[in-house]
Amino acid sequence: MGLLKEVLLLPAAPIRGTAWVLEQVVAEAERQYYDPAVIHRELARLVAAYEAGEMDAAEFDRREDDLLARLENAARAGRAGQAGGGWGAGP
Repeated sequence: MGLLKEVLLLPAAPIRGTAWVLEQVVAEAERQYYDPAVIHRELARLVAAYEAGEMDAAEFDRREDDLLARLENAARAGRAGQAGGGWGAGP
C-alpha cells in the first residue's frame, strides 16, 4: 500500500519538495532574526550610527525599541524552549 501511495503522489513531489525547502528557509530566517548575538551586534551598530550623528534621537529610539522587542521575544522563546526541550518555532 505504501508503494502505491508513493506512485500516486509522485506527480506532487516537486510541490512537496518546494514546500519543504520553503519551510527550511523560513525556519533559518526566524532563527537568525531572533538570534541574540545578531541583535546585540545590530544594537552596537545602531549606537555607533547615533553617536556618529547619522540619525536623530527619534529614529534611534524607534529602531532601539524594535531591536529590544526582538531580544525580548528571543529570550521568551529560549525560556519556552528550555521548558519544552528545544528552541521551539519562535514567538
